[in-house]
Amino acid sequence: MSETPIKEVKLPPIRNGTVIDHITCGQALNVMKILKVNYSNIDSSISIGMHVVSTKGDRWKDIIKIEDRELDAKTVDKIALIAPDATISIIRDYYVAEKYQVCLEDHVVGLARCSNPNCITNRGEPVAPEFTVVGRHPPQLRCCYCDRLLTNIPDNLL
Repeated sequence: MSETPIKEVKLPPIRNGTVIDHITCGQALNVMKILKVNYSNIDSSISIGMHVVSTKGDRWKDIIKIEDRELDAKTVDKIALIAPDATISIIRDYYVAEKYQVCLEDHVVGLARCSNPNCITNRGEPVAPEFTVVGRHPPQLRCCYCDRLLTNIPDNLL
């Protein structure tokens, strides 16, 4: 019995939309949560590649292509919290119209909630959660109010 060679499968190109590349390996589904994509609001094609070989060496990455959607600044800031090396490409008529790297700022306000249930930001006070970035690879955030290190950033995004 002869064996058939495995054919390489690539993600199809998109006409218009956004490509989020160099997502930290294993974080594509968390990025999908940030994008608030679910079965009831999908109007265009979405391609997700997980554990894909990166051309930047021996590393692995995830990649998402989402057609007919461009991301706002707040969404990009949230992506930076879980995938600080991600790049965003805006595609128009199959060509890259814009390309930029996400930027994890030194101070994060209003993007995540503190994991401390007793923090003032979780007690019904009109105070926006604020964090200082204390680590970038992987991202680590420290609450400016209660000094707690935020654990599990994807589950605490607002």
